Amino acid sequence: MVGGQTRANRLDVAQLGAELGERATLVQFSSAFCQPCRATRRTLGEVAAMVDGVAHVEIDAEAHLTLVRELDISRTPTVLVLDATGRIVRRAAGQPRTVDVVAALGHAM
Repeated sequence: MVGGQTRANRLDVAQLGAELGERATLVQFSSAFCQPCRATRRTLGEVAAMVDGVAHVEIDAEAHLTLVRELDISRTPTVLVLDATGRIVRRAAGQPRTVDVVAALGHAM
């Protein structure tokens, strides 16, 4: 997972439609027919269950086009790692490996 600037540097409960994790939040942008999105959902869910204070939020990219454009999301899955305040600290497109997700969380916590 690599760092990168987006147009929006912070996300909140209203944008996510869910509460932020106490320590970090894994935000996954998915689409209905995206096969790698299913595997990403499992990976992020497992990491969130393993690490206290980490939440996993999945967002349907097609249903949230304004946010997708604001964040310059160009493919699914795209994963954003947020710190406890909702600041985007890492982002990656494509199916992540568990080890990479855990490493990215290190930047958020």
